[in-house]
Amino acid sequence: MKVFIIGTGLIGGSFALDLKSSFKGIEVFGIDKNEDHLKEAVKSGIIDKEAEFKDLAEADLVYLAIPVDISLEVLPKVLDQINDNCLVTDAGSTKEELCKKVTNHPKRRNYLAGHPIAGTEFSGPSAAIKGLFSHKTNIICEVEKTAFKLQERALEIFHALGMRIRYMDPASHDRHIAYVSHLSHISAFMLGKTILEKEKNERDIFDLAGSGFASTVRLAKSSPAMWTPIFSQNKKNVIETLDEYISNLQHFRQLMEADDFEEVFNEMEKTNHIKDVLNGITQNENLKILENGK
Repeated sequence: MKVFIIGTGLIGGSFALDLKSSFKGIEVFGIDKNEDHLKEAVKSGIIDKEAEFKDLAEADLVYLAIPVDISLEVLPKVLDQINDNCLVTDAGSTKEELCKKVTNHPKRRNYLAGHPIAGTEFSGPSAAIKGLFSHKTNIICEVEKTAFKLQERALEIFHALGMRIRYMDPASHDRHIAYVSHLSHISAFMLGKTILEKEKNERDIFDLAGSGFASTVRLAKSSPAMWTPIFSQNKKNVIETLDEYISNLQHFRQLMEADDFEEVFNEMEKTNHIKDVLNGITQNENLKILENGK
């Protein structure tokens, strides 16, 4: 199988590594506008060879792991180049605009819109790791618009990498992901900004920051080049979510100003329910793993 990875950073690189671990006879080609990334990806064994868009006619699988604004330009060009039996899928964090972009493309049936809920705050080929997608959810949108035999091939690949599948329409995907992912990143960026502005002595930040701060602000180390287009494409949902978040912050501030710490306690105690939700998710995941014999 000839696989072309467009974007050889964390996600694309990890996908390539997992494919090589899961399937025999895989030949992985890389396309990336960053020449240094391509050379690093070849040197580290993530990809076997560098490639160009004109080579996509030979592809059995094309995986887009690039910023979502660039995907809007690249996906139609990829579909223009591929053969009729090639599967194209992606890892973009927004889906509605991308799906609309190729609605009327003659080879729309070759594209499966995907979004694996996986990643770290790091970027580039050096951040690629094996097993990144194991036990992670891969959201698939508009599956009915993909040719059935290509759906089957995609599911075989995703399951081999250990991913769970969730089906969702593009608009719902973008709305829900704004709550659980995009808002988290904005919170981390703005927390980091606040600390940098208020605490001018960087040594004090280093000395006084505990594990709680480190885990909370971790996402602020993520790539602005990747996240700015995400916020742009999902602007409506992100702003709606931000409004609710800001309202909750203002309410919390008002309670503190009023010395109503009994209600502060109640607010936090009610929010503790999130641990039950997350524990329930973890238990369900473990049950599925046992049922599948993994």
